[in-house]
Amino acid sequence: MIAWAPWQALLDGLGWVLAEIYAVIGNLGVTIIILTLVIRLILLPLGIKQVRSMQHMQLVQPKVKQIQQKYKQNRQRQQEEIMKLYKEYGVNPFSGCWPVLLQFPILIAMYSVLRFPQHPIHVPAESELYTVVTEQIPPVRIDEDSTPEQVRAQVPDEPGPVGGGVSFLGMNLLCSPSNAGNENATLGDRVTLNGETVDLQYPVNCGGDLNRIPYYLFVVAMFGTTYFQQRQMQKASPPGAASSQQQAILRILPIMFGVFGIFFPAGLVVYWTTSNLWQIGQQYYMLRTRPTTESLAAAADGKPERKGIIASMMERAQSERDRRQTGAARPGTTRKPGSGRPGSSTQRKKPGSGGSSGGDPKKRPKR
Repeated sequence: MIAWAPWQALLDGLGWVLAEIYAVIGNLGVTIIILTLVIRLILLPLGIKQVRSMQHMQLVQPKVKQIQQKYKQNRQRQQEEIMKLYKEYGVNPFSGCWPVLLQFPILIAMYSVLRFPQHPIHVPAESELYTVVTEQIPPVRIDEDSTPEQVRAQVPDEPGPVGGGVSFLGMNLLCSPSNAGNENATLGDRVTLNGETVDLQYPVNCGGDLNRIPYYLFVVAMFGTTYFQQRQMQKASPPGAASSQQQAILRILPIMFGVFGIFFPAGLVVYWTTSNLWQIGQQYYMLRTRPTTESLAAAADGKPERKGIIASMMERAQSERDRRQTGAARPGTTRKPGSGRPGSSTQRKKPGSGGSSGGDPKKRPKR
C-alpha cells in the first residue's frame, strides 16, 4: 500500500479510533457500523452541499439552455453569460464533485485498516481488537538477520479460533466472501526482507456451508445500495447534464463494486453498505425538500459574494478583454484617454493647428 508518512499516520489514527470504539462495543461489525456513521456525520455538510448543488443546477438549467440557444454562435459569450447566471443565483457548478471524490480516499483508508493480515498493522498493539485479531492471524517478527524460511516458520499451520469479537451475523469479518464457507481458507500477506519479497499464507476459518449466506447477502446489498444511490443522484442531476460517458460510469460503478465486494474483507463490505444506506436516506430527505428559483435568488442576494477559483479566472479574463477592446492603458502608464500610441499618426491635432483637417478656413483667425 501507500508508504507516504502522512498517509500512514492517517491509517494509524483511523485504526486507533476503531480500536477505541471496539473497546466499548466488543464486536467488530457493530464497531464498523458506528465508525461509518461517525464518518458520515463528519461529511454531512459536504453531502448536503452536494445534493443542494445538483438541485440548484437543475433549477437554473432552463435558463442555461436559453443562453446556449441565444449565443450558440459565440461560445465565449455563452460561457460568460452562463457564469453570470450562476453568480446571480449563487450556484457553484463544481461544488458537487468534492463529496464524491472524497469517498474514494476514505474507502482506501478503511480497506487498509480492515485488511488482515497486514504489515504493519494499524491497530494499536495494546488494544483488545489487536488481541482478537492476532488470535487468528499472529504477527510475524522480522529482524535484520531473519531469513525467509524463519519468517514463514512463524505462520501457524492450523486456523486460529474465531473469536466472537470479529464475528458478525455469522460472518468472520477477516474473511472475504470469496472464502465464505471454507474452514481452511488462506489469507495472504507480503513482507519485505532485506529487499526480498516474502509471501505468507495464513490459514483462517471462514465458516461452514451455511455461513455463505450472510456473505453473499451483504455483497448483493452492497451492489443494490450502490446502484440505488447512483440512480438517486442521476434523477437529481439536471436533464442532459450527464454525458454518455458519465451515464456509462453510473451503470458500471455498481457492477464494479459488486465484483470488488466478493474479494474485499467482509468488514469493508459492511462499511460500504452502511455508508450507502446513510447516503440513500440523506438524499431521500433532501430531494423531498427542493428549493425554488425564487428562494435560490433570494439566498444569493443575502449572501456575501464569495468567488471561486473558476469565477475569479473568468472575471480576470473578462477584465483583460475589456481593457484591450477599450484601449485602456496598462497599470503605471499615464497616457491620456482618446490619445493614440506615442508616435502614431492617429494622435488628435490641437484646434487651430495647420493641416488639411484644420476646420473651416473662414473661421480661422488671421495670422
